[in-house]
Amino acid sequence: MRDLTDNTRRRFLTGASVALGTAIAGCSQGGADDATTPTADDTVNGETTTETGTDAPSSTESSFTASLSPAGEVAFDAVPENVFTVFPQYLDMAVALGHGDAVNSVYVPEMSGTTMNHYYHHLDGVSVEWEGLQDPLSDGLPKELLYELNSDVHLADPAWASAQDGWSQSDVDEVDTQLAPWFGNFYSGTNESPPEGDDDYQYYTLWELFGAVADVFQERERYEALAQVHTDLVSTIQADLPPEEERPTAVRVTLSRDGESFWTYHLNEPGYWLADTRPLGARDAFAEEDWGGLWGTVDYEAMLEADPDVVLHLWGMTPNYSMADTREKLESNSAGQTLTAVENDRVYPAGMRYQGPIMNLFQIEMGAKQLYPDVFGEWPDYEDGEHYPEIPQAEQLFDRQRVADIVTGAFDE
Repeated sequence: MRDLTDNTRRRFLTGASVALGTAIAGCSQGGADDATTPTADDTVNGETTTETGTDAPSSTESSFTASLSPAGEVAFDAVPENVFTVFPQYLDMAVALGHGDAVNSVYVPEMSGTTMNHYYHHLDGVSVEWEGLQDPLSDGLPKELLYELNSDVHLADPAWASAQDGWSQSDVDEVDTQLAPWFGNFYSGTNESPPEGDDDYQYYTLWELFGAVADVFQERERYEALAQVHTDLVSTIQADLPPEEERPTAVRVTLSRDGESFWTYHLNEPGYWLADTRPLGARDAFAEEDWGGLWGTVDYEAMLEADPDVVLHLWGMTPNYSMADTREKLESNSAGQTLTAVENDRVYPAGMRYQGPIMNLFQIEMGAKQLYPDVFGEWPDYEDGEHYPEIPQAEQLFDRQRVADIVTGAFDE
């Protein structure tokens, strides 16, 4: 493992720290991807991941450092005020830390922003204005856009950037030297191997990654408060999970546009893309499948062979997919209509795998109710385009007001 102190990038950012905000001023549009906290025990099927976050940053007077593989230790002289992001987990992190208004870009702004606001609707004083945000992947990853945005930090993985079309390591180094440092970690999404040359790449849970980003914004206390909410949520759920043999079988899939095949994903494997399903411990109907990559595709024959009790439709909470249309396609297909999940009306919307901490809280609660309604209360009816459903306070699995208070800064540390 790389000694991060040997890989220090020192960048001196101008400007004062960003003021705490209750909403974020966003600042175009795009389409969906077809192609864990201190002491939180994310134990499933014998695998334990204890989320501890990253070490607290060091500081001298107004300067400070934050560390994350593969960038290493990065030094700042002020909290970034102009922040580049690619995937929406980083926008969600910035919002959670009270610095959402610093973000200038995000993948598919309309989809990402609308989905986040479906969750934020239940948090007083929290929202994201996505209109005006640049889409960094609307035409590959154009280096010219990074120069145009002139950000103080790029919350993106330099190893990932080096593997994009038209990019080389020299381009990554140029951005790091001429513009601002990179600070992100992509391959922890599924613990996939990074590009060649990054043999000492380090993997993080979602909440460890969030802790590192919190150090960039100098918001350690806010991070720890939200991490405790997550710890309590996961502990509450795992304490009441039925024995493994009594849990439902489930799949996480996305029905193709033509309705003839499914993009497939695992439930319980390592990686922060599964931070909402892994703690729930459902029996993955595709657990033995190896697709040789981040995801695979299957046809109806494979779905019928697996015949899951529950279908969790990834992207179902986003504006890019209609759950009504998805169910209609399944029910009108001669094979699809015989699936147990379809017959029992257990085809549910799921959120986004590109989830940050706030999204993660809601998506864990959502999955718990969809998989174990007899234990955690039934998942309410959901209509396309609506916000995350209203859940009676007595049936909520985490305190919305507590989360809102942390995000808006109205909390006791």
